[in-house]
Amino acid sequence: MNAIIFHGTKGSTNGNWFPWLAIELKKVGIRTCIPNLPTPDNQSLSSWFAAYEEQCPPATAQTILIGHSCGAVFGMRLLEKLQSPITATILVAPPFKKIGLPEYDALNSTFLKDPFDWEKIRKNAGRTAYFMGDNDPYVPQDQLLAIAKGLEIQPTIIPGGGHLNAETGYTSFPVLLESLREILDGEQDNKIENGSSAPLR
Repeated sequence: MNAIIFHGTKGSTNGNWFPWLAIELKKVGIRTCIPNLPTPDNQSLSSWFAAYEEQCPPATAQTILIGHSCGAVFGMRLLEKLQSPITATILVAPPFKKIGLPEYDALNSTFLKDPFDWEKIRKNAGRTAYFMGDNDPYVPQDQLLAIAKGLEIQPTIIPGGGHLNAETGYTSFPVLLESLREILDGEQDNKIENGSSAPLR
């Protein structure tokens, strides 16, 4: 099993809760790749795909995708391109369209210009969890809820969570880790009971 964590716009591999989560996943034998995605210079959907493909193994049935903010949007764009489902997807605070902050809107434009292929995303996402704060200062609530609707999933709404980043104290993310443990436990139970690795939502 391997995990891939995507940081967001103006983010980094060492930001927020990403290093903490990588350490926690390593403890249970999950290898983690956090690609260094170009931002803000040379940020685009194509440059991020190039960086991901150069730095991380391809997403397979044994992969967990985890994305924060624009990194979550990138994760969904990756799911659109896959030919078969992965194990699990965890998305945190993604924008749905322009957020009204000109600098970020320019940087995020190539990620958001095309409609999402929700059917393909849901098909390939595997078991899915979705996190948002109830007072995100960057991404409007209606956009966060629009993503949840497209995913056809009930979001975990965290009171006072903001953008669920270091700015609001999220240098660790125990609730996300617990959700991931439940997802993996459920996936293992599904394999045992059904003799199949097909993901359940």
